Amino acid sequence: MYAGTFSIVARDADTGMCGVAISSRMPAIGSLCVFAHARTGAVVTQALINPLLGVDALGLLAEHPAEAALERVLKGDPDTDARQVARVDGEGRAAAHTGAQTHPWSGHRTGEGYAVAGNILTGAATLDAMARRWEDGGGEPLDQRLLSALEAAQAAGGDRRGRQSAALYVHAGHPYPYLDLRVDEHPDPVAELRRVHTVAERELLPFVEALPTRANPEGDFERLLDTDG
Repeated sequence: MYAGTFSIVARDADTGMCGVAISSRMPAIGSLCVFAHARTGAVVTQALINPLLGVDALGLLAEHPAEAALERVLKGDPDTDARQVARVDGEGRAAAHTGAQTHPWSGHRTGEGYAVAGNILTGAATLDAMARRWEDGGGEPLDQRLLSALEAAQAAGGDRRGRQSAALYVHAGHPYPYLDLRVDEHPDPVAELRRVHTVAERELLPFVEALPTRANPEGDFERLLDTDG
């Protein structure tokens, strides 16, 4: 299925976290296109969606830098001209591919620690705004920085067909995500994602930060209870 979409993949150099923010005029875009792990990187696959590109690319990023992983995964794909893929590896190196048959306006940008990509957009301003907001957000938490970049892209035009879904995914290196938020069907999904994120900051993230980890199997629930009290 073709999905007109705008997205950002990024790595936080200070924390090592990796994540993705994405929005589209398609329901539940976060269910098929978003892949990330702090030890390997982050990947998004869009346009004529092939989730296998995300699965395989994330595995390849464990052993190959972003550009090499991109080349390898595209070699095994039968329809690369219709695909759009962006990725950042565990060292912050970025790479992206926009196939010649992706619907206009389509394109991508890469920079230190991030890549942005989009297709069926109102124009290049969508990606320019997303990249600029990311670059201006140094020092912000990764989730806030990704979400703000997505908001900037939407304000600059976004998907030319309209709005329907959005997602924010952040991985901190544990077997479970640090943050996995989705708005699967909504008339203003990026704004709704911001509302959900505000609730998650207050009610979810303190719990996630107290969960058991491999290094601390008991977790840190006592601190959480002390805070609640």
